[in-house]
Amino acid sequence: MADFWIFFKVGLNHVLDFNGYDHMLFLIALTVPYVAKDWQRILILVSFFTLGHTLSLMLSVFNVITVKASLVELLIPITILITAFFNLLIAGKSSKNGNMSFVASVTVFFGIIHGLGFSNYFNALLPGKPVDKVAPLLEFALGIEAAQIVIVIAVLILSFIAQTLLRFNKRDFTLIMSSFVIGVVVPLIAQNPIWGK
Repeated sequence: MADFWIFFKVGLNHVLDFNGYDHMLFLIALTVPYVAKDWQRILILVSFFTLGHTLSLMLSVFNVITVKASLVELLIPITILITAFFNLLIAGKSSKNGNMSFVASVTVFFGIIHGLGFSNYFNALLPGKPVDKVAPLLEFALGIEAAQIVIVIAVLILSFIAQTLLRFNKRDFTLIMSSFVIGVVVPLIAQNPIWGK
C-alpha cells in the first residue's frame, strides 16, 4: 500500500507542479468552455486525456515507441495552443454535442503526446523489467486523474466567480482565459531549442 501512495503522489505532483505548468495550461484550455453543470462531459474529457497519457507511457515502458525529447517538448505547447484556438472558434456557440466526439478523440491524442514528454523520466524513475512498471504506472495514472480533477474544479470555481460576481458572460470568460493560455504558450513554442537546429 505504501508503494501505491508513492506513485500516486508522483502523479499528483506531475500535474500540480507549478514549474511544469504546461499540464495546467492544457486543463485550463480544456475546461474553460464548460460550466459546473457540464461536469460529466469534463470528467469524460479529463479521463480520455489520462487514458492517452497512460497509453503512451505504457508503450514507452515496453519500448514500442520512442520519441525525440526536443520534438515532444515542441508538440506539447502546440497541443495547448490548438485547444485554446479551438475555444476561440466555439466561444458563444450553444451546441457542443456535435463536436464532443471530435474533442474526445483529439484529447486522447494530446494525452499521448503529453505522456511521451514524461516517458523518459518515468523510465529512469523505475529501472527494471517493463512488466514490473505496470502497477506503478497505473498508480501514477490515478494520481494524474486526481490532480486533474483538482485543477478542473479550480477552473470551474473561477468560472463561477467570474460569471456571477464579476458579471462576465460565458463567452467572454472563455475568450479571456483562452487568450491568456495562448499568450503563455506562443513564447514557449517560439523559444523551443528545435528552431536553432
